[in-house]
Amino acid sequence: MYCLLGISFMTLGCIINPKKNNPSSDKRPNILLIAVDDLNDWIGPLKGHPQALTPNMDRLANEGILFTNAHCQAPVCTPSRSSLMTSLYPSTTGLYFLNPDIKHSPIAKKNVLMPQRFQNEGYYVTGVGKLFHNGRGINEKYVPNYGGNYGGFGPFPKEKITDFPGHSLWDWGIFPKNDTLMPDYKLATWAESILKNEMATPFWMGVGFYRPHVPQYAPKKWFDLYPLDSIQLPKIITNDLDDLSKYGRDITREGHVSPKHEWVIENQQWKPLVQSYLACVSFVDAQIGRVFDALENSEYAKNTYIVLFSDHGFHLGEKKRYAKRSLWNDGTRVPLIFWGPNISKGTSKKPVQLLDIYPTLLELAQISPDKLHEGHSLMNILKGKEEKWPHHARTTFGPGNHAIISENYRYVRYNDETEEFYDHSIDPHEWDNKSKDPKYQELIEQHRALLPKAEHTALGKGSTGHVSYQISESSKN
Repeated sequence: MYCLLGISFMTLGCIINPKKNNPSSDKRPNILLIAVDDLNDWIGPLKGHPQALTPNMDRLANEGILFTNAHCQAPVCTPSRSSLMTSLYPSTTGLYFLNPDIKHSPIAKKNVLMPQRFQNEGYYVTGVGKLFHNGRGINEKYVPNYGGNYGGFGPFPKEKITDFPGHSLWDWGIFPKNDTLMPDYKLATWAESILKNEMATPFWMGVGFYRPHVPQYAPKKWFDLYPLDSIQLPKIITNDLDDLSKYGRDITREGHVSPKHEWVIENQQWKPLVQSYLACVSFVDAQIGRVFDALENSEYAKNTYIVLFSDHGFHLGEKKRYAKRSLWNDGTRVPLIFWGPNISKGTSKKPVQLLDIYPTLLELAQISPDKLHEGHSLMNILKGKEEKWPHHARTTFGPGNHAIISENYRYVRYNDETEEFYDHSIDPHEWDNKSKDPKYQELIEQHRALLPKAEHTALGKGSTGHVSYQISESSKN
């Protein structure tokens, strides 16, 4: 046993993994999982926002493979991460909303979670920050040798910066004075220190960053990259919601804690919200760059796979709404990058999902697959064999509410049986619902056939998702 010490802001604690005296005979690859909280497609190569400055994620994408049509399984932190770590759909586990934890799902708790599986296979497993949800003790419970959260969503000013009267986390602006006070900076420092040490076995390491999740705080230098007067706002149209059902509108608005579009416009906060989000994205990109540099400068560079992902998307005015919790492209599409030895470089627009990460990493690590997994290994795409990918992506927000995503289309079905259908080849913003258009009925039926045949009831209670779902259900018919 040895302890990593010497970082001025906090002792890192003990890492139980003996220093190797002789070269290890285990040549299996290392895994570095980088999670980014609430990051949408506002990164350079995904072109979600024309002003986004993300040189480090751009570099990672340019040296690896970027999935441009990757989607989460639930547009909320807890179920998305639970699904990723189990490779099970929310409709299978009953984990749809912010609560409950995995242990409360009779089906999910039977699965071996990703960190535990790698530890069972002889990997040294460690992690830091938000990998599972940020509830008290959850990461400590599920990530062996967990390094801590270093302040989570903090630090916080004495009073909110904005006048938004809602939830305490919903705030944005310049804070604190410098990067070193930010938890994400400390998480990157932790990772740098780990990567300087020799380990006797292959490692699985997770680094879970908190920004750009609210509160959207970052030091001034990141805001200076985006002068307020220069901010370009997302494109919207005035009648965007006219072709949506009441259920489809309610599930994305009623009972939520984020600002309403009317409040944002009335208080002239749209540009500040976009600016703060971009500032946070650039800040976390810099921390990702530090971890990437540390790996490239380490002895592990030639035998490590990096997977960078976000847990779901995020609206910043699109569809006249803010935050997550939608089945539209802005709510489900996520950055997903694989980097490492023998990976085909470039981009793929095949519909993939976070559910696919776990089985892919097992195959990359030469570990036998898990028959319980509902995701599919991405190995053929990583080898440049896209033609061998027949699968779709599916995102769910409560029983009966699903989006089915194919290469060029998005089909949405709500629990009141109303539908939406978007042709991304002519409508990338999803402004024109084609569900009633005779031209698309055959395609709609093909997507409709991919809905789950059975669904678990929703577990837990009381979260924002539960509330909006109950409101929508009560207003049916």
